[in-house]
Order: sequence, then structure tokens, then C-alpha cells
Amino acid sequence: MLNLHALAHGRTKAELSGSILGFDYGLARIGVAVGQTISDTASPLCVLRNQDGQVDWKDISLLIQEWQPVGLVVGLPLRLNGDEQAFTQNARKFAQRLGGRYNLPVFLIEEQLSSIAAEQRLQVTDKTAKKSRNNRDMLLDAHAAQILLSNWLETA
Repeated sequence: MLNLHALAHGRTKAELSGSILGFDYGLARIGVAVGQTISDTASPLCVLRNQDGQVDWKDISLLIQEWQPVGLVVGLPLRLNGDEQAFTQNARKFAQRLGGRYNLPVFLIEEQLSSIAAEQRLQVTDKTAKKSRNNRDMLLDAHAAQILLSNWLETA
């Protein structure tokens, strides 16, 4: 797990009490999950669409207003060996913009294999209910956000 305190303004999870929003950032979609620091639990919330990598800040503002989070967690895509990849900087930029726009502590966590874990979770669900490919992709993103947020809550 990787916490960047520069983004979190020196704050730690131990100093936070309340709701946390987690984001699995992608150029087409952003999976969102909500969690609680008190119970260390997280749930998939929704998926926001990106238009050509342009974040719809209005939708994120509505989530911030509704959930009143005390912090934000963004998945940081790294290679399996821990090295950065081409998309890593996109996620870092998104995290920096989140923190600057909403003046909340932002924590980064390695998101290696969160999408694979979400895919495996949904394969079990798919056996009982068929879903369109688009709906399945959206569920996948929200579940990936939940997994990375759960990992942060459990280990931070």
C-alpha cells in the first residue's frame, strides 16, 4: 500500500472519522465506492463517465455533497513489480485535482489486481443473472473501487 502524505496534507487514516470515497480512475469511467472509517467497510457506489478523459466534476461534487467524506482514496495503477506505468501519472493528476478542488485529504493506494478481483467476484454473480456487457463493465469499475477502498481501510 502506498500513502502519499503530500496529497493527504500530512493526515493519516487514524485522524479521520466518517465517510471515505474511493475512486478507481479510468479514461472512460471512474468507479466509485463509499466506506466508513469506524467500521472499516466499503461498498460499491456508482460509476461516473469520463468524456475522452475529461472528468465531470459536477457529478463528483454531487457525491461529495451527498456523502460529506472526510477523505478520498484513489487507486494508483502500478506494474506488478511496483514500477509506474504510462497511466500512473493520469491517476496521480486526478488525485491532485481532487484534493485541490475539494480541500480534502487524498490517499493513494496501489491498485494492482483490483480489477481482476472484481472480475472474479462478478463471475460468481453472472452465473445467477445475465447482464449486458455495458452494465457488467460499470459494475466491474464500482467493485474495483470497493476493493481498493476496502484494502486501504484494512491496512492504513
